[in-house]
Amino acid sequence: MVAFCLSGCSYFSYSAKYSVSSSTADARDSEVYPTFASDICVANTDVNQDSLEIGDSLSAGLFDLNSRETLFAQNVNDKALPASLTKVMTAYVALKYGSLDQVLVAGSDVYVNESGAQKVGLKEGDRMTLDQALRLLLIYSANDVANLIASNIGGSIDGFVDMMNQEAINIGATNSHFQNPHGLQAEDHYVTAYDMYLIFNAAMGYDTFQEIINMKEYSTSYQTASGGTKDVSVSSTNGFVNGNSKAPSGITVIGGKTGTTTAAGHCLILLAKDGNENPYIAVIMRDTDSGTLYKDMSNLLSEITN
Repeated sequence: MVAFCLSGCSYFSYSAKYSVSSSTADARDSEVYPTFASDICVANTDVNQDSLEIGDSLSAGLFDLNSRETLFAQNVNDKALPASLTKVMTAYVALKYGSLDQVLVAGSDVYVNESGAQKVGLKEGDRMTLDQALRLLLIYSANDVANLIASNIGGSIDGFVDMMNQEAINIGATNSHFQNPHGLQAEDHYVTAYDMYLIFNAAMGYDTFQEIINMKEYSTSYQTASGGTKDVSVSSTNGFVNGNSKAPSGITVIGGKTGTTTAAGHCLILLAKDGNENPYIAVIMRDTDSGTLYKDMSNLLSEITN
């Protein structure tokens, strides 16, 4: 359940306790995340910028959700290309306006033709539930699934994008503008690192979102247009979740969302907790490559215990 008001400082109150296991045999151990309530952190200027060595061009922020304190901020209000971090807003709007058992039907607008774009290969007439779609969206970052969600929840992709922009305004992410539900390159499609914190924070109001971002793998079957079924198995693109990167000592990464395009660079937003179960959101945008991104994010997370 999400409750919020927009007088002065937005306020979110949400239950965040869950038990998670993926649908694969190699599932992670179940993890319980404690209930908490969070006011919105404020970041009007750079904060503790000299305490952390990361590239000057990066947009980055670290937010303590319990104390409502911005622990680090660099270029957090600069407009940046979000790449697949866009899908956090897509998931938020879908969770707010859809139902998990809703059956989504792929239309002619499901196809994504950009070279190298991640997708599961949906075809017109294919069907899956919103619950399935959200897992493929957030775990694997499937761009065709983003189109599927948008056209079904919004009536059209353009209609859904209008909903995304309205919801951005509603949660105070007023320095952002979306042109599509997946984050592939488009003119006038941008966010700020601070707005990404606001959007991610809002999405955490849904237990399903927190559950999905914690999953290492996911397997499912969906109905094809011909009446058959297609099996699909995906793994998380998040290095801290899939085991390719290790969080600093004393910090546990619950999950998050990756985003990468040539124009946007390498982006990552995370939910993490310290040894006392206190929650934090960390975000980095415009990094140079994957290896540097995870090194910079580990350094940023180290600020929690410094």
